[in-house]
Amino acid sequence: MKQNHLFLIVGALAVAVVVLGIYVFREESKPDGIELRVGESGISVESN
Repeated sequence: MKQNHLFLIVGALAVAVVVLGIYVFREESKPDGIELRVGESGISVESN
């Protein structure tokens, strides 16, 4: 039973590392500058 818990913990840590890596990659690949969005709710201006 202890071995199953160990596999569960290692699996959860591996998933956390992958998710964190994807998040960091997406944040680093955003272009610098101003982002302008036009949608149903109006115009949105965001600076990166």
